[in-house]
Amino acid sequence: MELVTFLIDFILHVDQHLQAFVQAYGAWVYALLFLIIFVETGLVVMPFLPGDSLLFIVGALCGAGLIDYPLAAGLMLAAAILGDQTNYSIGRYFGPKVFQWENSRFFNKNAFNQAHAFYERYGGVTIILARFMPFIRTFAPFVAGVAEMTRSKFTAYNVVGGSIWVIGLTAAGYFFGNLPWVQANLSKIIWALIFVPGLIAIFGGWRAARAEKARA
Repeated sequence: MELVTFLIDFILHVDQHLQAFVQAYGAWVYALLFLIIFVETGLVVMPFLPGDSLLFIVGALCGAGLIDYPLAAGLMLAAAILGDQTNYSIGRYFGPKVFQWENSRFFNKNAFNQAHAFYERYGGVTIILARFMPFIRTFAPFVAGVAEMTRSKFTAYNVVGGSIWVIGLTAAGYFFGNLPWVQANLSKIIWALIFVPGLIAIFGGWRAARAEKARA
C-alpha cells in the first residue's frame, strides 16, 4: 500500500521528486530517467509510470540548468526506442505460443489474421500516435508483436514516434516549463498530461466500437 501511495505522489509531484533526487544523487538522475522510460514503454505490467509529464518536467529542469538537456533527451530517447523494441519482441515471442490453435473457443484465427493485416496497413500510425496516450503506448508495441507486424516496419515507426514524443515534450518543457504562468499551474498541467490523452483514447475506442457494431 505504501508503494502505491508513493507512486501516486511521485506521478503527481514528479517535479519535486526529481529536484530532490538531483540534489541528493546528482548524475544518477540520468540512470533513473532511463529506467523509468524504459520500464514504462517496455513492460506491459508497468503502464502507470509517468511518461508525458516526466518528459515535460525534465525539459523544464533542463531549462533551469539542473539537468543537461542533450544527455537527458538522448538517454530517454534511447530508453523509449529500446523499451518499445523489447515490448514488441515479447509480444512477437509469446503471441504464437499463446495463440497456437487454429480455431478454438480461446482463439479466432480469422481475427488474428485481420489484426495482422490492420497492423501491416495502419500499424505505423498507431505506433506513433500511441506514444502520446498513457497505457495505450505500453500495449501498442506488444499487440504489434502479437499481430506479427514486420520488425523492420515496426522499428522505423518506433524511432519516428519515439523521437517526436521525447524531443517534442522535453523541448516544450525546456522552452515553456519555467514561465511564471506554467510554474503557477504546474500541477494542473501534469493532471492534463495524464488525463487528456487518456480521455481521447477512450473516446476513440468508443467510436471505433460503435462503428464496428454498426457494420455488424
